[in-house]
Amino acid sequence: MTMPMPLPTPTPSRLAPRTVRSVVARMSALGAALPPGDGVAVFNGVYLSVTEEVGRRLADGYFHDPSATEELDVRFAERYLTAVDTVAAGGRPPACWRPLFQMRRHPGIRPVQFALAGINAHIGHDLALALLDTCRARDLEPDALEGDFDRIGALLTGMEERIREELMPGPDLLDVADPLTHLVGSWSLEKARDAAWAAFRTLWGLRGLPELAEEFVERVDATVGLVGRFLLTPLPSAY
Repeated sequence: MTMPMPLPTPTPSRLAPRTVRSVVARMSALGAALPPGDGVAVFNGVYLSVTEEVGRRLADGYFHDPSATEELDVRFAERYLTAVDTVAAGGRPPACWRPLFQMRRHPGIRPVQFALAGINAHIGHDLALALLDTCRARDLEPDALEGDFDRIGALLTGMEERIREELMPGPDLLDVADPLTHLVGSWSLEKARDAAWAAFRTLWGLRGLPELAEEFVERVDATVGLVGRFLLTPLPSAY
């Protein structure tokens, strides 16, 4: 297996983006520092395109509460960028992110697998925590975010469709790529989002019970990491 290029070392200016624009700048710099075939680069490129779209929609009236949505988007992105910085510094990221960082240069893993593994980690684990942090910071009830959560979901659905169109093999390769199509088809963005919202509501209910909440987050983290390992199953080179 080819040794992965080291991730860019974090600097103080990179550690705490506060606007969608600063998140886009950080992701752009990260993408420029990594080779295109790197698994982190693949996911980063997908995530960057979605974040840019969210930034455009913040200004056009698409979201009911643009300010809260931007805070949610930034807090969400921070968890991914913190995982990047942790690995760059030689640390250990959450279990949900480990498969992507460990397998990011494996020659038997296709780009669509890297993209979905990153989305699985981010939505399956990070989204519930970002929702919780946003509600706490703004003193909001979960229902206040639900409408814009669904609007973001519509943007993510479009992203998933583009991923499958751009990163899956062409029609002439689908017959020989059956293991890949089966693997990719086994994961659902809609179900992952539903699970994230349910995890968020559970954590909201457990906010007065920190030990139980911590245990719940650890279980979710481990489970999402296991799914990520399945998504990154190496396939024969013929695929």
